[in-house]
Amino acid sequence: MVKLRLTRMGARNNPFYRIVAVDSRVKRDGKYIESVGYYNPVPEVADIKVDTEKAIKWLAVGAQPTDTVRSILRKAGVLEIWHNAKKKQIAADKQSQE
Repeated sequence: MVKLRLTRMGARNNPFYRIVAVDSRVKRDGKYIESVGYYNPVPEVADIKVDTEKAIKWLAVGAQPTDTVRSILRKAGVLEIWHNAKKKQIAADKQSQE
């Protein structure tokens, strides 16, 4: 199973995280499949950058985000885009069946 989760980077007491697509059996900072974005919690306002296309691609193939990554994707607006795309797809499927 593929998960979207954080991998820790940066120095001691100065964490920096990458949002990555990774096999769920791999350790936290192990080899990942693809980097989707990053999250820097250190500044006053957390610095979040997510490649929306990559994130939606991984969600479309069934990757499950962890709770923290889900929260980050929600703040970045990716989950809203994903939800709206799914609603449009379901509506299109219903019309094609009728």
